[in-house]
Amino acid sequence: MKSPATLAALLENFFTQRLMSQRQASPHTISSYRDTFRLLLTFAQGRLHKPPSRLDLTEIDAPLIAAFLDDLENSRGITARSRNLRLTAIRSFFHYAAYEEPSRASQIQRVLAIPSKRHTRALVHFLNRSEVDALLAAPDQRTWFGRRDHALLLVAVQTGLRLSELTGLQRPDVSLGTGAYVRCVGKGRKERCTPLTKMTAAVLKAWLQEPTRHNAQALFPSASGGRLSPDSVSDLLAKHVAHAGHTCPSLRQKHVTPHVLRHTLAMELLQEGVDRAVIALWLGHESVETTQIYLDANLTLKEEILAKTTSPDGKPGRYRADDELLAFLKRL
Repeated sequence: MKSPATLAALLENFFTQRLMSQRQASPHTISSYRDTFRLLLTFAQGRLHKPPSRLDLTEIDAPLIAAFLDDLENSRGITARSRNLRLTAIRSFFHYAAYEEPSRASQIQRVLAIPSKRHTRALVHFLNRSEVDALLAAPDQRTWFGRRDHALLLVAVQTGLRLSELTGLQRPDVSLGTGAYVRCVGKGRKERCTPLTKMTAAVLKAWLQEPTRHNAQALFPSASGGRLSPDSVSDLLAKHVAHAGHTCPSLRQKHVTPHVLRHTLAMELLQEGVDRAVIALWLGHESVETTQIYLDANLTLKEEILAKTTSPDGKPGRYRADDELLAFLKRL
């Protein structure tokens, strides 16, 4: 009879065979799942006082995983959405373990039964036209870094690419002939081409004519010629938002992330009357329903709809002070 596989063997096979070989998961998915299990195994080591390589699958049970998820929220301050993403990675592994170790079915089912945490879906944040103009004017284009940042921000706002898609762009991914576009590979290894406006194409043409540093192939390289990290993009964006806030005070009240630039493009398309299906295609969404969040946040569209309706008659009431004793009780 085949002896049960160890947790270490199952986890290694899960990454090398299931994710990389069979599913050909994207590097983003691999790194996200990797980080989840690094955190989980470190937590289990602290709880069980055993090194991760000696842990057994039976020890990674539902109570321990639930405690791990609670610890992430309480000690690291992650959101319910991030918690659910960690749980998704764990579930994926235990679905794999269910096929490899059917004798552990009861334990695995208890893990798979851990529910996702419900959370409030906040409205998306986006920039208006004056804020976009101020942000694009912020980089000092007399320097190499300023010209790079200006081109990067312009492409981000005009194309709506995800951060990983933006930093992953290579110089050959840009086509500046008739019908200029950039090519990227997004979620699910789906390739798509996004058209460029004449202004964006002109800025990229000038940027591509500059001498490359360290023979960099990245479209927007770091100082050393490598690919920009997500933190680097967030830092440069924060710097330029702070500078733009001097000329556009409304930016001081907004938390601008790289994804906010993606939302900005989506809201602009929606306000111009572009169909949701086209917006989903442009952004590389798996489903048209994903684009619903922009409808929910589009106050301008709601105001236009309201203007077309007939307002019901209403009569303003007159304030009357409560009895002193009732007012006292109400304040309690």
